[in-house]
Amino acid sequence: MKLDTKALRYLTTEDWRVLTAVEMGSKNHEIVPTPLITQLSGLRGGSGVHKCISTLAKANLIARMKNAKYDGYRLTYGGLDYLALHTHLKRQTLYSTGNCIGVGKESDIYVVASSTGTQYILKIHRLGRISFRSIKNNRDYLKHRSSASWMYMSRLSALKEFAFMKVLKENGFRVPEPVAQSRHTVVMELIDAFPLRQIQEVPNPAGLYAELIDIVLRLASFGLIHGDFNEFNILIREEKTPAVGNPRKAETELPDSKPSITLTPVIIDFPQMVSIDHTNAEMYFDRDINCIKRFFERRFSFVSDEPGPFFADAKKLVGGHNPKRLDVEVEASGFSKKMAKELDKYMKDVGVDGDGSHDGLDYTGEDDSNAPGTSSSEEGSSDKLSQDPRGNDGSDGLFDHSNELEPDRSHKQSNALATDIAC
Repeated sequence: MKLDTKALRYLTTEDWRVLTAVEMGSKNHEIVPTPLITQLSGLRGGSGVHKCISTLAKANLIARMKNAKYDGYRLTYGGLDYLALHTHLKRQTLYSTGNCIGVGKESDIYVVASSTGTQYILKIHRLGRISFRSIKNNRDYLKHRSSASWMYMSRLSALKEFAFMKVLKENGFRVPEPVAQSRHTVVMELIDAFPLRQIQEVPNPAGLYAELIDIVLRLASFGLIHGDFNEFNILIREEKTPAVGNPRKAETELPDSKPSITLTPVIIDFPQMVSIDHTNAEMYFDRDINCIKRFFERRFSFVSDEPGPFFADAKKLVGGHNPKRLDVEVEASGFSKKMAKELDKYMKDVGVDGDGSHDGLDYTGEDDSNAPGTSSSEEGSSDKLSQDPRGNDGSDGLFDHSNELEPDRSHKQSNALATDIAC
């Protein structure tokens, strides 16, 4: 499913109301009946609603199911993308979208920008893609679920990632700064760095290894386990330390030494992060440690002389010098235990279990245009798009229109969404 925003500028207020009505109706219906769409949209006259439905269907934002028992439509991932982008526009979070820089198993990554020109990352969670590819192995699970459940789980995944990223950033962890979250999308800081898997050699493998292990233990001391801590989800940023010159030399002369380069790890991808009290916490912790050990042995021929660390060591750190529990803070911020259990069960049932595979920036996935909840469409050339000033009120949901997280920040008013999609 590729992001195609060329029709965004042409949607009217009525179109947005109908699209939102289909989203709301998806909570209880796999196929939302047309009379219910009319009722939820609050528009008078059936002809106007049918015209909006036709417009949305042509743009592949909603779709009619084949051989359906009644007249109705379902929301596609394209429609959900539009609703999320429209909300970001209303909140003045985004002004433009750029290139697709990563297609992973569970998400798509785009470069976006604000009205001030600040570049961000837009991560679009797409858990339905995994469900579709593993459908043969998960028929029992999928039998009683609709495409809406995949969209809902994608929203939970985005909500979880944003919540954890926010508390980690506030407590001094090197993670991208979260900017906003809407439905199945997260806007975050753009980090100028490379994934660890792309780095062939480092000047001090032992030092980098020790720093990564320290991050795992520090997370544990706060009551958290990453769950997918591997070379794909660790970015390495180069930071130069200016060389110190001889003060007796003329200013035009070169310094005595070259600037030193420090490799700083930045952690990304948090949908599978769990509490240290989780039932499978020990398995997740051991897997994180072993992933780092295997990679350093394979890539840098480095093997630590010390065994472990082990889960028992991590448990001793909890409540020690740092009594703060970030897993509790995340729950208090809006990502409840019920949501966590729903997402955890979904990931187990469909096989999304952080098995060392990645969601990185260089993965080329299969085309999922025929996956449930998506629709195939031809990729158009890049267009400049403008926000319709008659759009909706920017409410958010799927299916909760009020439980979205966003830090307090001000943005200049945006009146356009320009796009140059090249994915």
